[in-house]
Order: sequence, then C-alpha cells, then structure tokens
Amino acid sequence: MKTSAALDRISPSPTLAITTKVQELKRAGIDVIGLGAGEPDFDTPDFVKEAAIEAIRRGQTKYTNVDGTPELKDAIVAKFKRDNGLDYTPAQITVNVGGKHTLFNAMVATVGEGDEVIVPAPYWVSYPDVVQFAGGTPIVVAAGPEHGYKLTPAMLEAAITPRTKWLILNSPSNPTGAAYTAAELKALGEVLERHPHVWIFADDMYEHIVYDDFQFATIAQVCPSLYDRTLTVNGCSKAYAMTGWRIGFAGGAQWLIKAMAKLQSQSTSNPCSIAQAAAAAALNGDQSFLAERNAAFKARRDLVVGMLNDTPGITCPTPEGAFYVYPEVSGLIGKTTPKGQKIETDSDFVGYLLEEARVAAVQGVAFGLSPAMRISYATSEEILREACTRIQQACAALR
Repeated sequence: MKTSAALDRISPSPTLAITTKVQELKRAGIDVIGLGAGEPDFDTPDFVKEAAIEAIRRGQTKYTNVDGTPELKDAIVAKFKRDNGLDYTPAQITVNVGGKHTLFNAMVATVGEGDEVIVPAPYWVSYPDVVQFAGGTPIVVAAGPEHGYKLTPAMLEAAITPRTKWLILNSPSNPTGAAYTAAELKALGEVLERHPHVWIFADDMYEHIVYDDFQFATIAQVCPSLYDRTLTVNGCSKAYAMTGWRIGFAGGAQWLIKAMAKLQSQSTSNPCSIAQAAAAAALNGDQSFLAERNAAFKARRDLVVGMLNDTPGITCPTPEGAFYVYPEVSGLIGKTTPKGQKIETDSDFVGYLLEEARVAAVQGVAFGLSPAMRISYATSEEILREACTRIQQACAALR
C-alpha cells in the first residue's frame, strides 16, 4: 500500500527530529546540550496544576463541546478583550489541540489546489508543510537580517496575486524572535486593505514574551478594518509553560470557526477536558508571574547574544521577543573542520556542532533562510554559558 499524496507533500518536523536525537544521545550517556526545543524550562504554574487536579476530582473527565467548553471560551473572550482590545463572542472562538492544530484546521478547512499562502521566511517549520498538505502553495518571501527578519509592505505587495488566500504573520517570531511594532503592522495592513481577498493568520503564540519595553500589538487590533478577515491565534504553551497540555485557540469570523469545528469533529474531537479546565484557570488567573519569567528570559537572551557576537564568523541580532536567537553564520561557510570536512551549508555547521561540541541547534534551512541556525535559550544561564563556550571553541577550531 502506498501513502497518500497529501502525506507525501510533507516532511517530518526537523525541530522535533533534533529533540529526538538529543534524547537518544542523552540516553546513551553522552553529554549533549540541547538548544533545539521550543519549550520553556519553567514549570506550569501551581495554580494551573491545582485547577487541573480539582477538575479531575469534580469528574470533568468526559467529552466536551468539540471546539471548547463554554467556560474556556468565556476565558478566551475575556483574554482577547483584556490583552488585545478585541471583541469576540464565544461563537467566534475555537479551542484546539495546540497551536499547530489551529493552523492545520484553518488551512485544511479553507485552502485548496491553486490557492497560495504567503509565508515570510524565516518561518516556523510547520507553516509551509501544512499549506502543502491542504493542497495549497506556500509563497515563501525571504525577510533577512537586513530587514530585521520582518516582512515589509513592498515585499507583501509583490507577493500577493489573485490566488492568494492567506498571509501568515507570526509575531514575535519562531525562529527569530523578531516582533512587529504597531506602526509596522499598520503599514502591512494598508497593503492588505487593498486586497480584500487575502485573509490573515495572526500567530501571536509568544505575545507575552517580549523585552526592552516592546509593546506587543496584533494586526486586528491595529487595523480594525481587517478584523473580519483575521484569525487571531494564541495558546497556553509558551507563556504559561503548558506545552504538554496541548491547548491552542483562536478568534475569528463565525463561519470560519464553524468550518474548523466541522473538521475537528471528524479528527480529534474535543481537546482534553482536564487541560481545558487548566487553560481557563491560566487565562483567568493572576498574570504577575509572567513579568518575573520574562526578566529571566531577557537575561538569558542578553547572555547568548553577547557570547555569540563575540564568536568570529557569527552575527547574532538581538530579538524583541520569544526565546530564540537566529544567528547568521555566513562567516563560517567555506571553513574546514579539524577532521577535514568542509562546512558548505548551515546543516554542515549544525552537524559539526553536535558531533564536536555536543551542542544541538537547528539549521537555518529548516526555517527557509540560510545560512543561519536557531538556538533556544529556554534553559538556565549556566547551561547557556557552557553551550556558548563550546560553540566558541568549535568555531575557533575551524580553519
């Protein structure tokens, strides 16, 4: 039996492949530092865990509405109003099994053969694959370090065609940490206002992880004229350190939410009832812990950016948010390792780091823009300092 054409259009996630490789090396007793995973090292807040335990005790272990309990939808409505100034009704809210599921439902429910989806690069690895699974064509627009890793209005205008269905806009970004200011979003919005057939998938998953007085904004908030054709996407994984709980959510047009629910009814059905209770507690609860965690992330960011920029051949921009850096490594391409291997690509360099320095990062080609690598600094300063020292030593050994 052959696999389906839809399955053949996608590849396994390269970020998850790196995580799996690190786990295998650690099980074999090898001292490897994994900087590939997009996962906070902080624990889920205690008040969220207690809400889950109480939900179990109350017997909230049955099926729920396909795309979210009324209690969680109400909490999401309140979150969008409180944090983003956006007014949604519960009928405009979807709850999914993580943000990747939200993306999958939205694309599969709306994208067909011949449809195009604009994907700025560097991009989260799942964007183009999910578009291709749905039968669409990802239109990758490279936005390099010279543009702050951000799409410009001119780039957007040039990419739009009559076949464009969606623009995917991720801010702060995975993998670069780049975030759009309100003014930058407004400029993009002015382009989109001229093309009413283009919808916006606003991936705000790292909304609460921003630094240096950066003021987060989302496009439907900045450009109210785009509200009716924007799917505003968020979740609990990153800010609340709930990656394993698998809760993503979005607000958007009622017809789109209904279409996504139809698809979900024939795939996963409802997200875990206990995780939904925990997510409602997270969104409704005291948010003050976010500032403390952000301060820790900022210190880690500054450590990593400083040490990488002190490494010959590496240039590391300072990101506005998330917990990744995306250093450019063109200064190392063409060099030779102590074993005589020539570094011809960022994949070669990342492989060299894993083999010689026992540091795992993700190659830039996985995110659509090379030569670079993604490093997650969602781990302790001690581990990050050791990892960056190993990277410096590995780079110094190149000739």
